[in-house]
Amino acid sequence: MNIAGFLVKGGVMMIPIALCSLIAIAIVVSKWLSLRKIQINTRTFVLQVKNLLLRRRTDEAVMLCKQTPGPIAAITIAGLNKVNRPREEMKDSIEAAAKTEVFKLERNLGILGTIAAIAPLIGFLGTVTGMIKAFMKIQSLGGNVDASVLAGGIWEALITTAAGLSVGIPALIFYNWLMSKVEWHVHEMQESSSDLLDMLLEKETSDGHRDYA
Repeated sequence: MNIAGFLVKGGVMMIPIALCSLIAIAIVVSKWLSLRKIQINTRTFVLQVKNLLLRRRTDEAVMLCKQTPGPIAAITIAGLNKVNRPREEMKDSIEAAAKTEVFKLERNLGILGTIAAIAPLIGFLGTVTGMIKAFMKIQSLGGNVDASVLAGGIWEALITTAAGLSVGIPALIFYNWLMSKVEWHVHEMQESSSDLLDMLLEKETSDGHRDYA
């Protein structure tokens, strides 16, 4: 029996399991590509922005941020746009930008986590319904069945459990891996936002206006 025939034996429950598999693959690939795209040397970027601000070249700092992908650049722009505003307003702007970036980082990961949880359950449901059908067939035959007929009904019913676990386990592994990547970016954002706020406030003139507006 080829793979296609083997999967067909699993019954109708193989359809949602297959859909879960396709969705999980799409999410993992898209998130991996997006996280790879925003990978930058944060320390170098922050130093470049700081050097530009110290030389009062705010416009160039903003341009650098626009040319740099990722959440760190986004929250830096939010802070630079409020460079002449009160501290609380600047802080609120940075925090609002950070929340937006966290939402972008975590987008679709909830779906992947749900797939990791429900794919095995769908498989178990398929096995239960398959076992019910197998025993109904045995009853209809008046119990006059041999071991091969009984075993055949059971292994066909167990296909969905194997398929559900085959989707759920990798989905869970990739979910945790991607979440660790996201948490690392969030941690970097928290550190960078604090450094950015200090950097924007550290040079003030005696009359309370910032030195590099």
